[in-house]
Amino acid sequence: MRVLLAIDDSRFSEAAIQELATKVHAKGTQALIVRVLEPFLHTFIPRMEPAYTAELAAQLQDERKLADEIIANAADLLRRAGFEVDTRVVENEVRTAILDIAADWHADLIVIGSHSRKGVNRFLLGSVADSVTRHAKCSVWVVRVRQPG
Repeated sequence: MRVLLAIDDSRFSEAAIQELATKVHAKGTQALIVRVLEPFLHTFIPRMEPAYTAELAAQLQDERKLADEIIANAADLLRRAGFEVDTRVVENEVRTAILDIAADWHADLIVIGSHSRKGVNRFLLGSVADSVTRHAKCSVWVVRVRQPG
C-alpha cells in the first residue's frame, strides 16, 4: 500500500502522524510524507524594498528549516513503526500539490489532519482537507482532533 501523509506544523498534523503510525499495518507499506510551503513570499520578494527583502528571505529560510525538522521527525516515527518512508518538501498551492503528488505517485490513501474550521474562517481560509477529499482519485483519511468540552 502507498500512503501519502500531508503535514504542516500544526497539532492536527501531529495527530495524523500518530494515527497513521499506530493504526495502519506498516509492513510493506510505503509512506510518502509531504510538506507543502505556500510560494506567496517568492512572488513578493523581487518587488519589495531591499530592507524588507532580506527579512522575508530569512523568514522563508526559517520556514524551510522548520519544514525539514517536521518531516524528519515524522519520518523517524513512521520508520520506527515499520513503514518504508520517503519525504518531500515542495512549494506550491497546498491543495494542488497534495492532489498532484498523490496522483503522480499513485497513492492508495491520503492521510491529512483537519483544522476543523467553521463559519467565516472556513469561508475565508478554505479547507484543504475538504478540497482533497472532494478531488482525490484515491481514499482520503481525515484525522480530526477532539475539541475539549
